[in-house]
Amino acid sequence: MSFMKFNKILLLCLLAFTFSFNLFSQVFDPVKWETKVEKISDTEYNLISTATIDAGWHLYSQNVPNNGPIPTTFVYTESKDFELIGKTSEEEGETIDDPVFQMRIKYFGEKAEFSQRIKVLNKELSLVEGEVEFMVCDDEKCLPPTYIDLTFNLKDAEDTKEIPAGMALNLTGNTTKILEPVKWSTSVEKLNDTELILVSTATIDSGWKLYAQNIEEGGPIPTSFDYTLKDGIELVGSTNEEKGEESIDKVFDMKIKYFRNTTEFRQKIKVSDATISSIVSEVGFMACDDTQCTAPTYIDLEYDLTKTVVASSDVTENSEADDDESSEGLWSIFIIAFFSGFVALLTPCVFPMIPMTVSFFIKQSQSKAKGIRNAIIYGLSIIVIYVLLGTIITAIFGADALNALATNVWFNLIFFILLVVFAISFLGAFEIVLPNSWANKADKQADRGGLVGIFFMALALAIVSFSCTGPIVGTILVEAASKGGIAPVIGMLGFSSAIALPFALFAAFPGWLNSLPKSGGWLNTVKVVLGFLELALAFKFLSQADLVLQLHFLEREVFIAIWIAIFGTLSLYLFGKIQLPHDSPLKHISVGRLLFGLLTLTFTIYMIPGLWGAPLKIISAFPPPLDYSESPYGVGNSKGGGASITDIPEGAHLLAPHDILAFNDYETGLAYAKKVGKPVMLDFTGWACVNCRKMEQNVWVDPKVLSKLKNDIVLISLYVDEQIDFPEGEAPDSKLRPGKKLKNRGQKWSEMQTIRYKTNTQPYYVLMDHNEENLIEPVAYTPDIEEYEAWLKEGIGNFKD
Repeated sequence: MSFMKFNKILLLCLLAFTFSFNLFSQVFDPVKWETKVEKISDTEYNLISTATIDAGWHLYSQNVPNNGPIPTTFVYTESKDFELIGKTSEEEGETIDDPVFQMRIKYFGEKAEFSQRIKVLNKELSLVEGEVEFMVCDDEKCLPPTYIDLTFNLKDAEDTKEIPAGMALNLTGNTTKILEPVKWSTSVEKLNDTELILVSTATIDSGWKLYAQNIEEGGPIPTSFDYTLKDGIELVGSTNEEKGEESIDKVFDMKIKYFRNTTEFRQKIKVSDATISSIVSEVGFMACDDTQCTAPTYIDLEYDLTKTVVASSDVTENSEADDDESSEGLWSIFIIAFFSGFVALLTPCVFPMIPMTVSFFIKQSQSKAKGIRNAIIYGLSIIVIYVLLGTIITAIFGADALNALATNVWFNLIFFILLVVFAISFLGAFEIVLPNSWANKADKQADRGGLVGIFFMALALAIVSFSCTGPIVGTILVEAASKGGIAPVIGMLGFSSAIALPFALFAAFPGWLNSLPKSGGWLNTVKVVLGFLELALAFKFLSQADLVLQLHFLEREVFIAIWIAIFGTLSLYLFGKIQLPHDSPLKHISVGRLLFGLLTLTFTIYMIPGLWGAPLKIISAFPPPLDYSESPYGVGNSKGGGASITDIPEGAHLLAPHDILAFNDYETGLAYAKKVGKPVMLDFTGWACVNCRKMEQNVWVDPKVLSKLKNDIVLISLYVDEQIDFPEGEAPDSKLRPGKKLKNRGQKWSEMQTIRYKTNTQPYYVLMDHNEENLIEPVAYTPDIEEYEAWLKEGIGNFKD
């Protein structure tokens, strides 16, 4: 016996002594048990045991590690009149690091509910007997294990409730329970006689989280508001939200913002018709806890415009909580733009201008101080010109519209075309220049002298150098557009600051000019390298458009192959094996160019395994995700045991990364199952379902499980958040929301799950026969491989029997 185990036995003995000592002084009864029965069907019932726990005490879970406290245990009197289905399930509870037992222990406080599903074999059965063993503790003492008899009266069974729209169902183990993880309320605040704020308040159950409005493509379903506008009502700006929480999601590989407990969404409106008494919006949202997610849910919210309170502040103040969040993104834009400005200094259009311009200021000024002052004004003028450009871009599109456009398919395609044009220009095919008349007019104004003359000298520099700076400026504005808000202004501030800084510094310290390298062919090399980088970046935007449309035109292998070609060619260029227009004759390469070439070649070689499925974490933000590929395992690789391409029936595909034959349409998959004589496994899942990916990555990968999924069943994966719309005029009516049409196919599968199986959380797995009857009780998130494999084995065995 180990010393640790001996200590824990000794500890339990001491606790037992404490039990007996306390029993002499006072009898405690901190847990009261009640029972009830829920009727699921004519043959299936849920036996519900509810423990009401006195304040300060806690009841331990059924699942407690060895050498820990006594777990709660249910034993049901065996009978030929009924059989148990699955195990007794329990609620989420709380989990803590217990300092006494030195382990993580789950327990319940105040109230706990346990449920056991049974199948009745004798219709005359009226009572089921059971016994519960449990142990409770408070902060000072524990009670010895206690045994309580339980009686369940099937004649008093309650029918399970119909599911209201917008509610989720929690499926823990094999019990179904109605939950409403997010509750919505509305109010209206008055700013003045014509402006109001519509306030939508979400109250979120403990352990659940509601996602924010703005989430990147490929993430969970964002919260959205669709206002039904009447004549006389106008939206002002967009719906604001609170700061919330933000964290990196390992499954989606992105930073995701969400809310817990309670949060507000605020929308300003302008009312020109005082007779309007109400307005309605439809809120779409998705909520998740640690084990499940609700399907995308849509609820109508009504705002009573006749009942208003005076607004304590404008709606914009509600968004001030986002300052910290947005400032991080703006700082990143500024830093990237600042370094881009330094790169622009090394181009043939800008670099030679530094000594010429600084020398001009020094020679034309009556004193060194005045020369420094003029150079500083010149640099500030450059900043003003570029910041003005960023301000104009933001003003044209609007702070919110710019962000919306940045995630739009057509806007991404325009970005792609612009960057390709910029890249080809940098490679030497042509130069992008502004009209010569602009430069001539700026030069004439510069001859006027004074502050105005200095400003127009800066403007002349911006115009003349546009063939080199234009593509860089365009790229910065494209990247800033994806951030929205004032990001273009911040981007231009960073870029222009880097351009202007050398003029001020060299004017203050003229001796530094002697340390500048001489102009030469290396300046064109910098320009060409930028061209290759812009060409590679362009495909990020084409990929984004392809992902949104799900065209599979630019899948992961194709994207990586393009980048390998681009950076491989760049390596050859740096090694002097390729020459482009405007390159000077190259007799030898410098050490710096050699090192940069080796670095580029290393990066190129690093990307090659990506064609065979390597994750390429260094560039994970750029290529499409691993499951958006031609082959689940990369070019030229496959996994034995799966269906070949020629075996795939119409309407099916190979589900990555395991090569499981899968259907995404219920009717098509069921027809195929009847044809091949196999049972059906319905997989209610979601593109944004975290635990669905965990099941696929951690459970389905097990050889025994994978073999059954590939060979013994027909898999039908129904994505409840599928955004594919129905053809015009073919959208079916919603069965849960009378008078409403279903928006997309995802809602069709969500309603099917809710109505047929009385649950709408994912993942949810159903094994059924060709008559659409369950072969075994469906299960939800089941991370235990052995338990999931046993479930599959039993269900498939029932089909064969």
